[in-house]
Amino acid sequence: MAYIEGFVAAVPASNKDAYRQHASSSVPLFKKLGATRQVEAWGDDVPDGKVTDLKRAVKAKPDEVVIFSWVEYPDKTTRDQANTKMRNDPAMMEMGKNMPFDGQRMIWGGFSPINDSGATGKPGYIDGIITAVPTKNKDAFREMADRQAAVLKEYGATRVVDAWGDDVPDGKVTDFKGAVQATPEEKIVFSRIEWPSKEARDKGWQRVVDDPRMKMMEKEMPFDGKRVVYGGFAPLLDQ
Repeated sequence: MAYIEGFVAAVPASNKDAYRQHASSSVPLFKKLGATRQVEAWGDDVPDGKVTDLKRAVKAKPDEVVIFSWVEYPDKTTRDQANTKMRNDPAMMEMGKNMPFDGQRMIWGGFSPINDSGATGKPGYIDGIITAVPTKNKDAFREMADRQAAVLKEYGATRVVDAWGDDVPDGKVTDFKGAVQATPEEKIVFSRIEWPSKEARDKGWQRVVDDPRMKMMEKEMPFDGKRVVYGGFAPLLDQ
């Protein structure tokens, strides 16, 4: 089963083209180390939250945009070996010195998919979601995620992926745990919903929120929905 390295960062809006170029330059380096796919998505509809939100997750400034990205590996072993090699790769180290954003505020972690349904392909729009789920509720979350995915695909989503936190480190400035105020008894879930376009996503969600099945699931959520962080993202790179 594939393994996902997930990232969220804050990038100055004026550095969008520089970030795209930076990401494009990193693709061959990641693939040389065994990665099979790299996706970078630019924040388009990232709302403020009452308790948590993606902007606060990376301490984004008013002139910065949140990006949601991931690198896919064929398995955890390949990812772990890649991360070890990166620490001594001259090209990677040089790239790290010239990032067009504050890398200290980037959050990252390794995740193992527990729900992956729908068609593969390059999405036209992406909903990125981060959730803190009690470890004991893993099976309940998976079951609910399967049911939600069926409804989302019925209303236009092409693929839904939920990945369970496997290697989510503590950070010095920011991290995934802080993003959702996770407790020691909780795991981080890195999720995405893929849509053919932003228009399809907006129309789809209008129908999803009114669906009785979703309203019922909201009453049975095996996690604290008030701490979920989410946003809509436009693909910037998918290779």
